[in-house]
Amino acid sequence: MTRTRAAARSVPDTELGRKAQAFLTELAAVRGASEHTLRAYRGDLAEFCEHCAQSELHAPSEITQRTLRAFLFALDDRGVSRTTSQRKLSAARSFLSWLVQRGELEAHPGRALRASKTARRLPGALSPAEFERLLTGCDASTPLGRRDLALLEFLYSAGARAAEAAGLDLRQLDLERGLARVSGKGKKQRLVAVGSKAREALQHYLGDPDRPAARDPHAVFLNARGTRLSTRAIGLIVARAARDSGLGRRVHPHMLRHSFATHMLDAGADLKSVQELLGHAHLTTTQIYTHVSIERLRDVYTRSHPHA
Repeated sequence: MTRTRAAARSVPDTELGRKAQAFLTELAAVRGASEHTLRAYRGDLAEFCEHCAQSELHAPSEITQRTLRAFLFALDDRGVSRTTSQRKLSAARSFLSWLVQRGELEAHPGRALRASKTARRLPGALSPAEFERLLTGCDASTPLGRRDLALLEFLYSAGARAAEAAGLDLRQLDLERGLARVSGKGKKQRLVAVGSKAREALQHYLGDPDRPAARDPHAVFLNARGTRLSTRAIGLIVARAARDSGLGRRVHPHMLRHSFATHMLDAGADLKSVQELLGHAHLTTTQIYTHVSIERLRDVYTRSHPHA
């Protein structure tokens, strides 16, 4: 997330969010922070407070070093750069220091945590067999199960983000040619491929007479009320499929995007092509997937070579 996008976020109206807003007010009134600094702090603290709310942490006393580590891992999972992650952690630590000064925290939970030592985790990816197993978590005998199957196939086949699937309109989908036009980060549009299995699943879903009546006539993926699926709902659908399939691991929508990229490279696709399909502005963002494939090769070597 860039600073421009972070600046657009508002601090959530939670107990922790209200304290963060008080901290920002003091930064401006007492410490004379510039508007530029305040915008950056506001965006970073909004993200930290949202992370705490999603983790069901409401009071400052509930925040631990594990909370901060989980925040860093969540940023890493989204591909946030090391520099940006350090900045966000610094904002959270400054806020926590302020809470300590006010007596609302006995000790600083992040005092011993060093962002520079945080290891860059490789993106999690499913193996092809694990993806096939994931699909069994969708009950294709029901309209919503057929929707879920089409959604999972699309996310994996197109390497799409959850937000791109949520925002997909019928006019952007060309099943005859196996193409879709999605709107990515910064509203940049790109063409993605829709493979044969995804096309088949989408055709079954869109042609289903029992599909919920569309209250949003443009959206591809609808909820039971006939309105557009949210990104949060997509996350829950993916997680439920993982649970119901007995996969035995947590799966999130971005993991299907990671899997797409990894499997493409494993099959011999060149890095530039994968970059274009993923919609990455910089090739260096895509290069992390080569590390995933290299790790897989190392594993095969270790298990197979007699002198490994």
